[in-house]
Amino acid sequence: MLILSRKLNESIVIDGRIIVKILRIERDTVKIGIQAPTELPVHRQEVYDMIQRNKQASLNAGTEVVPKSPAAQVTPLVPKDKPQPPPPNRGPASPGNSTPGTGK
Repeated sequence: MLILSRKLNESIVIDGRIIVKILRIERDTVKIGIQAPTELPVHRQEVYDMIQRNKQASLNAGTEVVPKSPAAQVTPLVPKDKPQPPPPNRGPASPGNSTPGTGK
């Protein structure tokens, strides 16, 4: 295991694609931000362990379903000076509703 020391707002770069930044230090809690490609899963250890147990249980039961935990969702780091794009519209379009901005 590599052990590094970092101060507030300092970062670690892994493989040129992953950035781990120290965002806040409060008593015995360190808040970190992780910027990684979306295709690379990033989980807290306890969530990762739960996913692995669920996968193993699914394989043992003959199913392939692994439930996603809402707590495991990741918000990408975006610099404050860079505007964040609006979230994608994921709801199904229903008949009779127009698509915003198109008049259709």
